[in-house]
Amino acid sequence: MNYSQELVKELQLKAIQVRANILEMIPPGKVGHLGGSSSIADVMAALYFHTMKVNKDDPKDPARDRLIMSKGHAVLVQYACLVELGYFDRSELGKVKTFKGLLQGHPDMDKTPGIEAVTGSLGQGLSVSLGVALGLTLDKSENHVYTILGDGELAEGQVWEAVMASSVYKASNLTAIVDWNGVQATSTTAEIFPIENLVEKWKAFGWNVIEIDGHDMVQILGALDAAKAYKEGPTVIMAHTVKGKCFPFAEGKAKYHNAAMSEEEYKIAWQCIADMRKEVEA
Repeated sequence: MNYSQELVKELQLKAIQVRANILEMIPPGKVGHLGGSSSIADVMAALYFHTMKVNKDDPKDPARDRLIMSKGHAVLVQYACLVELGYFDRSELGKVKTFKGLLQGHPDMDKTPGIEAVTGSLGQGLSVSLGVALGLTLDKSENHVYTILGDGELAEGQVWEAVMASSVYKASNLTAIVDWNGVQATSTTAEIFPIENLVEKWKAFGWNVIEIDGHDMVQILGALDAAKAYKEGPTVIMAHTVKGKCFPFAEGKAKYHNAAMSEEEYKIAWQCIADMRKEVEA
């Protein structure tokens, strides 16, 4: 499918704003998951501002698509999208991970508008998503469920139980997206818990598999459209990404899985945002 340059540019700028919102939530000295939030920012921008059915006036609209952040520690990127939809005031960004704010360190469906499930204990999100997807099917709803998984999270056994069950029940209204950045909390996935032949594994479990560059907006849009069009069962999008994408001091480094930036790093990060905007708008 062809996508207009205007659409691609609009979504690229949205992804840049999403990363800017992430920075706003974790100023110098405040610990936050910069790496895994920024790696999936392009995919999240495409989902929230193009692919998904959302109602800016009603986060609980029954006709909405659902997104469940299985790798709940990276919820900053979801907050960064939800604030752009107007689900809560921008002042909440400065209160992340405080008792005074709506935005907790992990997703909390009781506190935050737009959050569909409480996650953060890794491995559970795909099971929850399958349950939601099957419920929508029973309700004869055409809405879709998207699940964001980390590649380190794939070491959890419950993930593969859900993978098997999703195939058995031919949950074609379910799309899993793996943030395949190769780095987890303390080192690379290859060093901590290597899982070989991931693409082949998902195929063997009966899933439709689409492999993309998770920072190429055209590829992202194409994969999301293809996943929605596939009606024979569930689809997984294996998105090759870079941990800490767009922030040179953080790219590919486990340190920034969950860390505080220095004053100098924070300045560099904002300069990167400004440079990216200039490049896209040129």
